[in-house]
Amino acid sequence: QVQLVESGGGLVQAGGSLRLSCAASGSIFRINAMNWYRQAPGKQRELVAGITNNGSTNYADSVKGRFTISRDNAKNTVYLQMNSLKPEDSAVYYCRADITTTRLNTRAYWGQGTQVTVSS
Repeated sequence: QVQLVESGGGLVQAGGSLRLSCAASGSIFRINAMNWYRQAPGKQRELVAGITNNGSTNYADSVKGRFTISRDNAKNTVYLQMNSLKPEDSAVYYCRADITTTRLNTRAYWGQGTQVTVSS
């Protein structure tokens, strides 16, 4: 059994900052790529940022230069530092991790989502 638990969402004014966390727990052998997605009302879920297990990162064009993804492998945790937030960043943010369990099965796991609301 593997769980992803997110935290750090909330309400912030435009220009402000938030830091999201996503901690994985359970029967984990290895965590491969970790990603943050977001979904705004009426829109498709989109990839915001990703990080491989060796630290390579990628970002959506809309967040480059404002968001930073990082991970702490010792804590099985991925972070998303969000600066210079805009109202259009408002969405439910989900983390996704590709995890190999102790039974050596690999699949994607999702967190429950955390709401980020940016007021203008």
